[in-house]
Amino acid sequence: MNERMDRALWRPVPAGWTDPLLAVLLGAIYTALLLGTVGDLGYARDEGFYFDAARSYQRWFELLGRSWRLAVERADAVWSVNHEHPAFVKSLFALSHLTLFDRHRVFAMEGTSYRFPAMALSGLAVAVVYLWGSRARGRMAGAVGAVSLAAMPRFFFHAHLACFDAPVVAMWTLCAYAYWRSMQRGGYLWPLGVGIAFGLALNTKHNSWFLPVVCGLHALLLQLPGVAREVAGRAARRRALAALGAMATIGPLLFYATWPWIWRDTVARLAAYARFHLHHVYYNMEFLGQNYFEPPMPRAYAFVMTAATVPAITLLLFAIGLGVQAPALARWWAAVRRQHERAARAPSVDEPAGPATALFWLLALGVQYGAWLSPSTPIFGGTKHWMTAYPFMALLAGAGFCAVLRRVLALLPERWTRGAGGPAAQLACAACVLVGPAVQAGHAHPWGLSAYTPLVGGAAGGATLGLNRGFWGYTTGMVAGYLNRAARRGAPVYPQPAVRRPALGAALAA
Repeated sequence: MNERMDRALWRPVPAGWTDPLLAVLLGAIYTALLLGTVGDLGYARDEGFYFDAARSYQRWFELLGRSWRLAVERADAVWSVNHEHPAFVKSLFALSHLTLFDRHRVFAMEGTSYRFPAMALSGLAVAVVYLWGSRARGRMAGAVGAVSLAAMPRFFFHAHLACFDAPVVAMWTLCAYAYWRSMQRGGYLWPLGVGIAFGLALNTKHNSWFLPVVCGLHALLLQLPGVAREVAGRAARRRALAALGAMATIGPLLFYATWPWIWRDTVARLAAYARFHLHHVYYNMEFLGQNYFEPPMPRAYAFVMTAATVPAITLLLFAIGLGVQAPALARWWAAVRRQHERAARAPSVDEPAGPATALFWLLALGVQYGAWLSPSTPIFGGTKHWMTAYPFMALLAGAGFCAVLRRVLALLPERWTRGAGGPAAQLACAACVLVGPAVQAGHAHPWGLSAYTPLVGGAAGGATLGLNRGFWGYTTGMVAGYLNRAARRGAPVYPQPAVRRPALGAALAA
């Protein structure tokens, strides 16, 4: 393989406009794909609560346009609706419905106008993964990582919904990327971005509470010998303090400013919000044939469900990506033990950016999965509760793909990789690892919460293993076709509630 192709394939992409534009294009394509497939997806139970909240918030935004003082006076009455969850994404639902349905009728279905912001934020998550992967490991790593995330069947399902799970993936990834960029460059713009992204993440979902832990641990480790090969010791300390300082100041201030419910009785209401999630009600969830609705929960749940729902080729590339980073991390650890300022050997072509980036990705994975090692963590929501780890899994999968691709291309005759043949060979190899996940995501739609990969035998294999086949009540939409055929126009329909609460207090999600 010639030197030019090696550099284009493997080396991090320098700053410029090409890759941000490619990232925007990828995000827009994914958002369009979600819009094109949302029509046959039934409404999940939680979406009904968020639609109701968004309608209430919409009235407040309309009032705000007429009178700021009156809007502030009536904030409590409006924002008390669904106040157990933060307001940012529901505010986007409200504004989308107001502008794209009520005023301009961009969408034919009212529900799509509520769902659109979550789809756009899902596109943002895909775009950031591409941008991060290309800046850290090269364009092919970024492209494969982005598409790998987009084609995870469970992420594809949640990306359609007017809920918080896909949006918090986007905000988590955006904040983490801004922190990473602030470590690469001086100045104040990227730390400012960290603070803004963290504030919006706080106002999206409680998963954001893990962000300071990951960034703080990484900042501490940057002070150890050998980690910050690309950032000098004093510069690393200064940049880390700037980023963490922005998270500690701008983040909470923006969180407060964008959630009117906490403008009054702030401490009490924040405490109630924290209690709601730290002591969340336990819903039932089946795992390996046993129904869990109270602690202790199985510690293996998150790991088994990840293996059963993330496409096997993505998991394999992720494992290879870990292996690619292992030598750099091992040398860093050896340097720490010897208290040397640099690792004993310069990085090889397989580890272009040193250990700091890989260490950050691993910390993000470890901290988010770590919560599921506790037997008291409720498992009612399935994979959506650790989905914020998936962008980092996809980034490492992109790095693993490039390690494989480099060796595959080295085996091909040089005439196949020369000129236009080089990009064609790369795209063909990328298709080999991306078509399978894309087909799985498409095949599972619109029953994404029943999606299991061929590794466990698909949906039938998941049922045989005793893994959960669905919840949230969205599958009731499948009866619409039958009702349209069997019932006369205007006939009354009496649906049974999709969710019941038994007398003992455990909620049963149908």
